[in-house]
Amino acid sequence: MAVTTADEVKAVARYIRMSPHKVRRVLDQIRGRSYREALIILEFMPYRACDPVLKVLRSAVANAEHNEGYAPADLVVTTAYADQGPVLKRFRPRAQGRAYQIRKPTCHITIAVALGAED
Repeated sequence: MAVTTADEVKAVARYIRMSPHKVRRVLDQIRGRSYREALIILEFMPYRACDPVLKVLRSAVANAEHNEGYAPADLVVTTAYADQGPVLKRFRPRAQGRAYQIRKPTCHITIAVALGAED
């Protein structure tokens, strides 16, 4: 479980069918940024990982808005990480009766938002 401070609100997406390495590349770009900046970055980045990350970010902000009464404009992405989930193992037939293993990784995406410095 993620350890969050009292003022952080988080959202988690589990079992996303994507490599955690590729998701971390996107999360590194939005960590520490305001909600508005993060939205703009995710909209225009060319990676497939942006879609689930955007969904989790919107969920975290909705949680903060609904549960804590925070305004979305004041929120900052404080924590963003992707942990490895279970790996789906599949087999590809090869020559002379052999089989090569194909690993299909999954990941768990966690994003936490908190009130940032008032501009």
